[in-house]
Amino acid sequence: MITGGCQCGAVRFTIRGEALRSALCACHDCRRSSGAPLVAWAIFPREAVTISGEPTRYNSSGDVHRSFCGRCGTGLFYESETVMPGKINLRVATLDRPDLIAPRALVQLADAPEWLHHLDDLPKMQRYTAG
Repeated sequence: MITGGCQCGAVRFTIRGEALRSALCACHDCRRSSGAPLVAWAIFPREAVTISGEPTRYNSSGDVHRSFCGRCGTGLFYESETVMPGKINLRVATLDRPDLIAPRALVQLADAPEWLHHLDDLPKMQRYTAG
């Protein structure tokens, strides 16, 4: 069983089974809703996920709903019966052990800022150091 939740703990979830797909997404909507250049998602059948607490749902477009914790603001889920009927996307970073689900693809690169294509060129540091 995989577990996760928001930063403050008001919304928790458990998952039974394996992810159907997982990816890092660079689409405009994911970037705007998260404030990050990429969002790691894992897709599960809706019935495989049990949610406790009351996430706030936001209708971001059409039948797309994004859920987040109304207390701490952590983005949690993406659902759309048109795009992914019967499925739920969970943000991998909200898992208690995000290392359990590795991304299997990098998607929506057509929407990505140009600099995202050059991440391998950046210096690598184990910890951020000011200065």
